[in-house]
Parts: sequence; C-alpha cells; structure tokens
Amino acid sequence: MQITRQLTIPDPVRISRYQRLPELGPNLLFFSGGTALNGISRVLKHFTHNSAHLITPFDSGGSSATLRQAFDMPAIGDVRSRLMALADESLLGHPEVYQLFSHRFPKTATQNTLRHELAGLVGGSHPLITAIPMPMRGLIQNQLQYFAVAMPADFDLHGASIGNLILAGGYLNNNRELDPILFLFSKLVNTLGHVTVTTNEKLHLAARLSDHSVVVGQHAMTGKEVEPLTSRIEEIFLTTSLESTDPVDVPFPLRRQALVRQADLICYPPGSFYSSLMANLLPKGVGRTIAENGNPKVYIPSLGTDPELNGISPNEALLRLIDQLKRDAGADTPTKQLLNFVLADESYAANFDLDLMEKHELKLISAPLTSQSNAAKYDPQKLVDFLLSLT
Repeated sequence: MQITRQLTIPDPVRISRYQRLPELGPNLLFFSGGTALNGISRVLKHFTHNSAHLITPFDSGGSSATLRQAFDMPAIGDVRSRLMALADESLLGHPEVYQLFSHRFPKTATQNTLRHELAGLVGGSHPLITAIPMPMRGLIQNQLQYFAVAMPADFDLHGASIGNLILAGGYLNNNRELDPILFLFSKLVNTLGHVTVTTNEKLHLAARLSDHSVVVGQHAMTGKEVEPLTSRIEEIFLTTSLESTDPVDVPFPLRRQALVRQADLICYPPGSFYSSLMANLLPKGVGRTIAENGNPKVYIPSLGTDPELNGISPNEALLRLIDQLKRDAGADTPTKQLLNFVLADESYAANFDLDLMEKHELKLISAPLTSQSNAAKYDPQKLVDFLLSLT
C-alpha cells in the first residue's frame, strides 16, 4: 500500500522529533563514496542512528592504493572514513578507541621509527593502545598483529592510518572477507548507523572517454593525483586489475539489497559524480532493487567544479544518472520508480531545464543550502534538515 502526504520542507516538528529520539530515526540510505558526505554524516548521526551508507571499494589512490598493492584487496580508506564520521564521539561511546583509529603515523619519521611504533601497538606498550580497556584492546591487537605479520618488508608506513591497518589485518584474519571486520570495527567505535561496501570484490574502476581511449583506476579520473581528464567520460565499468580494460560484471549482494529495500529514503548524494556515485550503481541488481522500493529517492548534485563532469552539463549528468539506473532496472521502468526529487542550492538549481524535469516527472527543490563560509559547499545542517523532512 502506498500513501501520499503533503510535505513541509524543512519540517521543524519532524526534525525536532528525530533529534529527541535518534535511535528511532528514519532509515536514509546513501549511495556514496569518498569524503564528500562525511560532514553531513557527522550532523546526521544526531538525528538518526539508522542511516545506511553503501561505499565504493574501488579507490586506487593514496593510502588505499598502498594497501591494495600489498594485499590484493578492496579499497578500505573511504569506508573507514565514513565509519569514523558516524562514530559516537560522546562519553557514551568509546573515545579512546576513536582516538586510536583516527591516529596516523607521522610522514617525516624514519621507517625504523614507524615500525617500532607499530610494534608498540601490537605488543600493547603504546599509550594509545594501553588506554583501551580489555577485551576491546585484545581484539584490536589481534587485527594489528595479522597486519604486521603479513606486511611486506618494503611497505611504506608514512602517513598510514591505524584504522586502515586494523581493517586490513581484519580482512586477512577473516578469510579475505570485509563484512566481519567492518561489523567489529563499527562496534568498537560505536558507529551510529550502518556502513558497508557495495561489493566485497577487489575490482577497479575504468572509464571510456569521448576520444575512444580508456583510463583505468579511480585515481586517473578524479583530477586529484594526476592531471584532470581533457576528454569527456562517456561510460564507466569495472575491471579485474589496473592492467585490464575488459569489463566484468559483479552481482549486488543480497544483504545490500535488503538495505535498499528497507530504506525510508534513498539518496544519490554530492561527491565525485562517476567515482563516488555512479560506480556504486554498477553491480547487477542495484537499479532493479531501487525500483522495488516505493519510498522517495532524491539526487543532490555537487556544487562547484567536478573534474569528472568535464564537458557535461547538470542536465546531462541527471540524464546519465537516470540512464545508469535504467540499464539495470529496465529501459521501460518509469523514472519515478528510480528518482523523484532533485535537491539543490538555489544558485545551482537554475541550471536545470524545467521541461526536462516535467518530462521525467521529477520535482526540483530549490533552496538556500550553502554554507556562509563557502558557497561551493552545502551546509550540512541545512541539507540534513531537508532530507529528514522528505522521509
């Protein structure tokens, strides 16, 4: 049974109710990757402890690349970052665990010094580990020991996140499965929400460009570690390695399908358009599962400049999102089963063609949503208020 209702946006009564009882808050599901949503997540956890976050495990740059090369594993940096953004930082949580998991090795120390510090963490003599009570301390040391034993002799610890090393050790300790260690990690930091990867497969992201060339690796698309692309991205797909340009299919796991089906609202949030959002929609079954959920779906375009959308207008990006969803759900699937709202700051909303919106039965919500200090970014509280009001 489907019920429609009139909305007040933002709805102060609804928002206040959620703030008083966040443990009973709505289930907002985000198809997200990267760090763009972390600020919003830190606000959101004060209103609901039931949000779900599907994170892409395809990052091929930074510290994630170092771990992927060493252990042939999925990328874990973004999922660790979201777990920490949703962690309970109050005295009711585990602040000493949060402090350890947030710690990074210095970038200027010698490798011998860094290995000595790691040994102190594994052995239990480091101040950050001694501050944690048992049995949590023992669980953490166990994962770190698995990492330390498997660590290649030439592994570079400079700037390494302790949280990432714990996740890597837990991955190795659990037969190369991410779900068990993500569950343990979330309990240790008391994550106020559910965070997992879209798929456990250790794959890489590739893009076919308008000049018919192919680039492989998320790091090659974002414009952060290499020069931005000069040709438009036409489509993205998954490959088995950085050396392969052959597309591979991967199923959308049943547990993730359940998260999508039970969501009160599905959000396609701001972030890098292809590597953070569209990559999450590649597994087979994502679009079909979204279409089965009758609750609202909202797209929030990124503000500012996204190197991955070079040469692609906001209207075209919207159409590409719809097309990607219909590739899986079926070309004849009504758009309203996949997307209902486009929520954007008033300065950006003016870019959208209202005739296009009407054709696809989409409603454009335009409002002052940016931060006073940075017009290129959404204000987390304002955005959370609108999302909560749509549930």
